Amino acid sequence: MAGGAFVATDGGRHYEGKVTAFVLVTCFVAAMGGLLFGYDLGITGGVTSMEPFLIKFFPSVYKQMKDESGHDSQYCKFDNQLLTLFTSSLYLAALVASFFASITTRLLGRKPSMFIGGLFFLGGALLNGFAVNIEMLIIGRLLLGLGVGYCNQSVPVYLSEMAPTKIRGALNMGFQMMITIGILIANLINYGTSKHENGWRISLGLGAVPAFLLCLGSFFLGDTPNSLIERGQHENAKTMLQKIHGTKNVDEEFQDLIDASEQAKKVEHPWKNIMQPKYRPQLTFCSLIPFFQQLTGINVIMFYAPVLFKTLGFGNEASLMSAVITGGVNVVATFVSIFTVDKFGRKFLFLEGGVQMIISQIAVGGMIAAKFGISGEGSLTKGEANLLLFLICAYVAAYAWSWGPLGWLVPSEICSLETRSAGQAINVGVNMLFTFFIAQAFLTMLCHLKFGLFFFFAGFVVIMTIFIVLFFPETKNVPIEEMNRVWKSNWFWAKFIVDEDVSGYEHNTSD
Repeated sequence: MAGGAFVATDGGRHYEGKVTAFVLVTCFVAAMGGLLFGYDLGITGGVTSMEPFLIKFFPSVYKQMKDESGHDSQYCKFDNQLLTLFTSSLYLAALVASFFASITTRLLGRKPSMFIGGLFFLGGALLNGFAVNIEMLIIGRLLLGLGVGYCNQSVPVYLSEMAPTKIRGALNMGFQMMITIGILIANLINYGTSKHENGWRISLGLGAVPAFLLCLGSFFLGDTPNSLIERGQHENAKTMLQKIHGTKNVDEEFQDLIDASEQAKKVEHPWKNIMQPKYRPQLTFCSLIPFFQQLTGINVIMFYAPVLFKTLGFGNEASLMSAVITGGVNVVATFVSIFTVDKFGRKFLFLEGGVQMIISQIAVGGMIAAKFGISGEGSLTKGEANLLLFLICAYVAAYAWSWGPLGWLVPSEICSLETRSAGQAINVGVNMLFTFFIAQAFLTMLCHLKFGLFFFFAGFVVIMTIFIVLFFPETKNVPIEEMNRVWKSNWFWAKFIVDEDVSGYEHNTSD
């Protein structure tokens, strides 16, 4: 095929080439950055429910948890700001790191940012594993946060740029898959170490393993063609394109990337640039998707799962095993998204997942209201506990094939090169900011809102589902450098999009 490309019937440009083993292996290694985030999400809730850990660092929480007087509501047994600060401090550090990572990713490439992230996480995991006081724990958490910030900034962009257009969704979702695998591994480790006096040290310290693997793997990765061209390494970029597609005939795509890079170089201030009206869709989705993603309430389920199940009357081992089960559901459901995202599209998964989450959350809230009421006094029979676990698993599954992976995929694929680093930094920054707020407030909200907390999150899922119906255009099978045509086709965003004619003047597409 001359020129290396053809125009597809759906209006997008499809480049010649096949899916190569090189691409699959490269994306698998890079996606390991998600293991770090997932491992931490899974490990933290289990550790904070382990009695030896609470006795050493949070004795007041342990005393409150063991209070059998009946005066304290089940909802409030873990309400402690210092305990939640241990969990949520990571996300403040990740928020700060994401903006520094934006600069590193643009100037040095995607690969060095992944290595730096792995190094920070390695240091934080070791510090937590050997912690002797609360200060070491918090400093370790901050280092973990810097690692998460760098990885969450660089890995989704790397995957979107490295993946061929027709399987970009599936390969990018490898990042979310690794997050879910990290959560499941962490839950299994917590279940195994909970019986040991210093089991919490093993759980926290083993976070160094995925961090080491990422640091090691990043040495063997090549950088993306987009990043190489951005930094003036055109020959290396062309060679990388040929390896990605398994063909020498990449001239058309190579020229498209050069043109996009030249356009991007005209932009002196990416942060100022993304605020321009013509980038309003990108700014909106890079801000609102991570905001909504956190207000599904999923992360509180993931990193407080053992605490939540314990609060609802599950025993210690039962609460940890229930977290393992939800973690397993999370992994399986993410596989569903990988095999469906490029077939059914992003919008279908957003909408189906939204409806399923709404139903599940209302059912969970209603069941807890019926059994514990306002007072928080009550218990679950074995059958009721199993039903509650099933409803939470249905909610986790819905998230895992919709807002979970799409929350990372969509922001990383909708930004043109000149706004990509800034857009992804906003995505990670907003994600971490609201993860911090939700993590810090969850146990207090559970104490005060009680069963109403699940209705609170369900209300936000209703809002975000309506938002997707009205404003999100389908992005499957569209090359990331041609994403503007998607916005032009949308009833709302078309008025913001401008074209450049041959004379260099811009004009609005709605004129």
